[in-house]
Amino acid sequence: MSYETIQVTPSTPCIGAEISGVNLALPLQERQITELRQVIADYQVIFFRDQALDFDSHQRFGRHFGELMRHSGVAGLKEHPLIVAIHADADSKYVAGENWHSDLTCDAEPPMGSILYLHTVPEVGGDTLFSSMYAAYEALSDRMKAYLEGLTAIHDGEHVYRPITDDPSKRFPCSSHPIVRTHPVTGRRGLFVNRSYTTRINGVSKEESDAILSYLYAHCMNPNFQVRFRWRPHSVAFWDNRCTQHMAVWDYHPQVRSGYRVTVKGEKPA
Repeated sequence: MSYETIQVTPSTPCIGAEISGVNLALPLQERQITELRQVIADYQVIFFRDQALDFDSHQRFGRHFGELMRHSGVAGLKEHPLIVAIHADADSKYVAGENWHSDLTCDAEPPMGSILYLHTVPEVGGDTLFSSMYAAYEALSDRMKAYLEGLTAIHDGEHVYRPITDDPSKRFPCSSHPIVRTHPVTGRRGLFVNRSYTTRINGVSKEESDAILSYLYAHCMNPNFQVRFRWRPHSVAFWDNRCTQHMAVWDYHPQVRSGYRVTVKGEKPA
């Protein structure tokens, strides 16, 4: 479609677009909001440059796309519990999102989207990769599509967050979701399993589950389904968790990569 209030530059033929002509630090006009809702549906992940967001403007922007939610695995900022700090430096032992995943699929209602703002980035490195789960599903053979039809899988947060929590009483979500998900806005079908959270397919043997999931994980990593975003200071990435996976590349140690993320509430996958 054509856009009247924003400029849209596709990043690849498959996924991703860079958006210009809008200042996210300011209140948005209704037409801008409508077009941004359309562009995230069209491109699955969108990128913005030169955006000086504070906590209020970051949250205000996120609320245009739905209710903001607290992260079920890690704590938000003390005075802004809906905002999660994303930070890595010379002392970091790990970074968030090193493996391919869609955010918080362990939740009963996984998030619609995530909006990450980085104010400080390495001179080189620290890219984020995104993969289209529409493209991954559409590239499957008809026989594999038929096999996956109606199957569900377990998504568990325990093994993801237990190693980084100091509270032994803390419990993390575990949910069952369809392996093939229909997007509630576009109506397109996409794969909905990921290496970080998905632990097994329901109703089949462990050996069969492991084999099928291993195939799907490798399939989703096909570079033909991907876009790679090179960060610059004060950039924003907004991705739709219902139809994408992503991975943060940690190739910049000991440099600093720092910013904040808000999460937009989603719905039960169908």
